[in-house]
Amino acid sequence: MYDWANSAYNLVITSTIFPAFYEAVTGDGNEQTVDYVRLGSFKFINTALYNYTLAAAFLIVAFLSPLLASIADARGSKKKMLAFFATMGSLACMGLFFFEQQTLWLGLLLMIVSCVGYWGSLVFYNSYLPEIAPPEARDKLSAKGFAYGYIGSVILQLICFAFVLFPDFFGINGSRAAQLSFLLTGIWWLGFTQIPLRRLPAGTATQQLGAGRAVLWQGYQELGKVWRQLKQIPALKRFLLSFFFYNMGVQTVMLAATLYGKSELGIPTANLIVAILIIQLVAIAGAWLIARLSGKTGNLNTLMLCVVVWIGICVAGYLIPARNPTAFYALAGVVGFVMGGIQSLSRSTYSKLMPPTRDTTSFFSFYDVSEKLSIVIGMFSFGLVQEITGSQRNAVLALMVFFVLGLILLRYTQKSITKNK
Repeated sequence: MYDWANSAYNLVITSTIFPAFYEAVTGDGNEQTVDYVRLGSFKFINTALYNYTLAAAFLIVAFLSPLLASIADARGSKKKMLAFFATMGSLACMGLFFFEQQTLWLGLLLMIVSCVGYWGSLVFYNSYLPEIAPPEARDKLSAKGFAYGYIGSVILQLICFAFVLFPDFFGINGSRAAQLSFLLTGIWWLGFTQIPLRRLPAGTATQQLGAGRAVLWQGYQELGKVWRQLKQIPALKRFLLSFFFYNMGVQTVMLAATLYGKSELGIPTANLIVAILIIQLVAIAGAWLIARLSGKTGNLNTLMLCVVVWIGICVAGYLIPARNPTAFYALAGVVGFVMGGIQSLSRSTYSKLMPPTRDTTSFFSFYDVSEKLSIVIGMFSFGLVQEITGSQRNAVLALMVFFVLGLILLRYTQKSITKNK
């Protein structure tokens, strides 16, 4: 149910209505020109600034994760941490209701806060997986969570879709319809979060923390302890490195897709929302089918197949013709099929390769730090390639490098596991 609650943010704010609204607010309405914005004394391409802002948010999460995870494990307060970040993120979503052309700084600030809230909460949410499910049930449960998330987010997206496409029917103007969607997203996220908060265990304290500065230092010491354990488990270390690279590509595609379709391909907002809905609906089936496939062929073989498909997606994204919604829908369908599957399978594969431990939050903090740092590099690289070359197509093609490196390292992970057997 927390997937159900928070995935509304991932769809409405990250993937569909907010990116299109941002592009409209910061652009001049002329598709033939490159739109620039000023922030202080600096000038950026508007879409590049969006990517840099998300990269900054993920850098904050990566810095905070080890400290917060250590405190949560030590004090058994992971549920309180989950509640804090979910509340912070959902309130920031509600605050985007006030984002307008004259308040660019407010929109960017709330983007960062909502992003930190969403991803910060996942540090603690993900760490519940090995605590509430045995190894043989984790693939299925992880996929089920993603499936619930897609279903819940699609329901809210359809409600928001009605506001955006038919504002006159509801007696509101176009921009206000988008802003109302941000408000509803925050309410949905905060409201449904109360269900898991009532049912999940609070967490078990694993150690005693010091006081003052010792708390801060001890948080990062926990990260060092996990790293030292990883060095003794070659398969897990190689898997994390492979995940670091292919996740750069996966998350960057997901985060940049809407702005790419809007500003580079000239796809109308209504068609973009339909494409994202296709991704979500196909992803429900994809998460389940990929989980079933992993049961027959093994997690790593299935992950390698998914990465190969992602490489093909980068090539297709580079070659796709502009102003062709049908081609964009087809590509969205392929993205959706592998999107949920590769995320849920990566999460469950990591939990299976972990050593037996009660310190689950620190281990998943390391996983989340790897994930966030990979997103920072991916989003920054995407924005930088766009500013250097003047084209998002080149940035999409460049993502292929990350997937290729991830594929090679997955193969090395598989060899490491086979050698240990």
